[in-house]
Amino acid sequence: MADAAPAVDQAAFSEWLQRMGDNCLILGHRVSEWCGHSPALEEDIALANQALDLIGQCQFWLGLAAEVEGKGRTADQLAYLRDAGAFRNVLLVERPNGDFGQTLMRQFLFDAFHHELLRALKSSSDPRVAEIAAKAEKEVAYHLERSADLVIRLGDGSEESRDRMEKALKALFPYSGELFTDDAVDQAMAAAGVAPLPSSLKPAWDRTVSEILAEATLAHPGEVYQHKGGKRGVHSEYLGYILAEMQFLQRAYPGATW
Repeated sequence: MADAAPAVDQAAFSEWLQRMGDNCLILGHRVSEWCGHSPALEEDIALANQALDLIGQCQFWLGLAAEVEGKGRTADQLAYLRDAGAFRNVLLVERPNGDFGQTLMRQFLFDAFHHELLRALKSSSDPRVAEIAAKAEKEVAYHLERSADLVIRLGDGSEESRDRMEKALKALFPYSGELFTDDAVDQAMAAAGVAPLPSSLKPAWDRTVSEILAEATLAHPGEVYQHKGGKRGVHSEYLGYILAEMQFLQRAYPGATW
């Protein structure tokens, strides 16, 4: 008889699910800020669709987080009624849009991680997680294809586009270290077979990033930058501004319906 799967710590599970949802929520909101402001109509439409993908994924993750939490909250309440200190996203997704090059580099660095994570989650011991991951992985595969292609085109493009991409890479790469930092929640999820340790995804991420940067003729910042990240639940000054805009309607008109 096969050994029984380890019991899943429900508090840790809910925390992990909120991390998944919060990454998608905050990045989705950041990307949505380009709607009507992109440098080309095609990019405006593409970024709006990408934001919708991320918000849709967020709804699945936070919905399951609320269910596992068992406190009667909903995905909407987790998204709109938590204060900044309760969010569990990584610092990378909070970073300002900046110019178009900075937005694309932020997206590429996260997409390369997000895609590896979702691929692994399709084999999760929790069928609900595996189901969400299977759907989201198809969307994120396209996100990665698109962001990688644009990093290459702009990195190996004009003198100005290359300069902007180099500056974006130097500014954002330090935040990638947090993506691969394991803690007690990650260890509990790995022990139960729910999710891989983030650190286990780093070799594949390194290969993808190195290949794309080489094709873009951008110098890799090097390993020295890999360990400068934040801690989940500790945020930059930017999250407060994001939430002030994102949560305004629900805060101003609690329980409003359409």
